[in-house]
Amino acid sequence: MGFQTLPGKAKGDGDRPWWLVALLVIGAAIAAVIVFNDLYAQVFQTVSRGVGITVFVTLAGFALASLLGLLVALAGLSDSVLLRQVARFYVEVIRGIPVLVLLFYAAFVGAPAFVSLWNLLTTPLQQLGLFEALQVRDVSLMWRAIIALMIGYSAFIAEIFRAGFQSVDKGQIEAAMSLGLNRAQRFRLVVFPQAIRVIFPPLSNDFVAMVKDSSLVSVLGVADISQAGKIYASGSFRFFETYSIVAYIYLILTIGLSLLLRRIEAGMRRKAERRSR
Repeated sequence: MGFQTLPGKAKGDGDRPWWLVALLVIGAAIAAVIVFNDLYAQVFQTVSRGVGITVFVTLAGFALASLLGLLVALAGLSDSVLLRQVARFYVEVIRGIPVLVLLFYAAFVGAPAFVSLWNLLTTPLQQLGLFEALQVRDVSLMWRAIIALMIGYSAFIAEIFRAGFQSVDKGQIEAAMSLGLNRAQRFRLVVFPQAIRVIFPPLSNDFVAMVKDSSLVSVLGVADISQAGKIYASGSFRFFETYSIVAYIYLILTIGLSLLLRRIEAGMRRKAERRSR
């Protein structure tokens, strides 16, 4: 990230990133404390064991949410009135339910309902000895949490996709139709390449937000960063030290991801500017 001020940008776009310098200094100071203080080193070692689970839950949840959100957005823009109404119903209902409630619902209502339905449908195969009856405990709590995050975020992502697709000039779509491109070709060659520049910034914001919201899975006992911190703090009563390290690790993940996504966004913007010349 350069320190030069760039002309022709919106106010604040060319500011020197002193905020990043300040964060790096603070982060380096905390890292030094972790290295030279045995208590903080022990806390960091314990809490960091949940990083892998946090990263996996975030990546799996966001990938599934993006796929489901894309399908809902396409249904909302389809020619079918029924699909449009179903998509709108889904978006409005899911957006009005807190993610924490969805987590509890998926874990303690959805999972038992799925197990009951599965056992009902596979009863003949179970009688033949081909399948064993599925138990609720066989459904991983981590995957229940991932499904809940997928459902909760898919409604917001669907609106991001919808707004991005509708931002493409209709004249270009009509020109593609006049060239004989079918619906799938128009979407792949004309609509999506232009819409992605509008979609990417809010989509990346949701990605960063899911890193933070993945901490909610700790209420189900999933061994992520928050759960590791909660267990350590409850056993040692070192709440300040533990949750300071938890916050520090989340900041490393979210700020690092934000900087990476911002760089990708800037690259996309430069590539679009070169094409328009």
